[in-house]
Amino acid sequence: MSSGFTHINQDGKANMVDVTGKDSTVRQAIAEAYVEMSKQTLDLIINGQHHKGDVFATARIAGIMAAKKTADLIPLCHPLALTKVEVHITAEPQSNRVRIESLCKLSGKTGVEMEALTAASVAALTIYDMCKAIQKDMVISSVKLLEKTGGKSGHYTA
Repeated sequence: MSSGFTHINQDGKANMVDVTGKDSTVRQAIAEAYVEMSKQTLDLIINGQHHKGDVFATARIAGIMAAKKTADLIPLCHPLALTKVEVHITAEPQSNRVRIESLCKLSGKTGVEMEALTAASVAALTIYDMCKAIQKDMVISSVKLLEKTGGKSGHYTA
C-alpha cells in the first residue's frame, strides 16, 4: 500500500520515517504567524504597560523552548539537535497585529519545518495567553512555512 505519505508504512499504519540512510545536510526553515488584537491591547504591549511584563520577551523564549520540544509534541517527529533557533516578534500597529517569524537550523538527516512552525505557533499562543485577561477575541492567523532549504527536496519558498 503506497499512499504517498512518508509516515504511513506498507500496511497503512503510522510510523516514524527511517532516516538512517539519508545524508546529513544543512537544513533551515522559516515560519510565521500573526496575532490580531485591538489597538488598546497592542499599545499596552508596545508601551511596556502590560501588567504581566514583557510580552514579546516571554513569547520569544516560549517559541525557542517549543522548537526544542517539537518531537515531544508532534507524533512521529524526530528529536533534533537544533543548532540555531531565532524568534523575531514585530508589532504592526498599522494593522493592529503582531508578526512572529521563527527560524530553525541544523545539520542533519531530516528537516526543521515542524520546529519552525511550532516555534511560531507557541510564541503566538503565549502572546494570547498573556493578553487574554485584557482581550479574549484576539485571532491567531496565517501560521505558515515561508521557506525551507536543504535535504533531498531542496529549496522551497512560499
